[in-house]
Amino acid sequence: MNSETETGATGQVRAGYVALLGRPNVGKSTLLNRLIGQKISITAPKPQTTRHVILGIQSLPQAQIVYVDTPGLHRQGQRAMNRYLNRTAASVLAYVDVVVFLVEALRWTAEDADVLLRLADYSGPVVLAVNKVDRITDKPRLLPFLQQLAGKREFTGVVPLSATSGDNVVALQDVIAGLLPAGDFLFPEDQITTSSERFLAAELIREKLTRLLREELPYALTVEIERFAEEGRLARIHAVIWVERDSQKGIIIGEGGATLREVGRQARADMERLFDRKVYLETWVKVREGWSDDERALHSLGYAEPGAP
Repeated sequence: MNSETETGATGQVRAGYVALLGRPNVGKSTLLNRLIGQKISITAPKPQTTRHVILGIQSLPQAQIVYVDTPGLHRQGQRAMNRYLNRTAASVLAYVDVVVFLVEALRWTAEDADVLLRLADYSGPVVLAVNKVDRITDKPRLLPFLQQLAGKREFTGVVPLSATSGDNVVALQDVIAGLLPAGDFLFPEDQITTSSERFLAAELIREKLTRLLREELPYALTVEIERFAEEGRLARIHAVIWVERDSQKGIIIGEGGATLREVGRQARADMERLFDRKVYLETWVKVREGWSDDERALHSLGYAEPGAP
């Protein structure tokens, strides 16, 4: 770290962890990618797209913000996967310095209320971020909605924004930076995530599957990287897509292998952009019955118990 960053150009350097918390599909991963300026968290218009805690690191001149993207807190489902997702999301409250509570403009649901209830015992600053304001055509309705939300608890700040377009995202960033504790940067300035390329490769494949497949299937699959080898400017990746039934295997492969080929084509293109090198990707589909409702199977497939980074 250079001397200017160590002392700060105009003041004290700050650094800390910031949780992005909210119900499913409210835009947490889209917001993380916008803040970091690069895609490190997968997105899809379906619940349970985010299954792991993902760290995104933003280094500003006087602050390093370590965003913690979390699975959406939800009430449906009692399977082991559902319990794991809720435990993972709630666990971050034990160590983060700031919480960004993300809600959707002009929409308040029972799941939003559940998230707010989980924040009742959190003593740190909570910033309310109201996402998707770009979709609101009747703008006069927004102010009463913001006032209504502001009455639900004491928020350190209220920021309306659009994660998709980037509107007012810098304002949120500035509010967060001012709330972090004083201290040296936690990571090198050029690092943007703690996720490994192996993990990111699996996530990109799962994203394409989630986007391409019909509604119920993404929740019954996971991706495991069996081999990730670097050969000069080439990454050779072998991935297994695990499903729970033989019928699901056929849907993922598609007629004549068409669906699986398209998943591979799209995932490989994203990997080459993210890893900045050529990628050779091979995928297989295998059946492991009941993996999503088996705690031991979840652990063996990379769903480790949450903890502080």
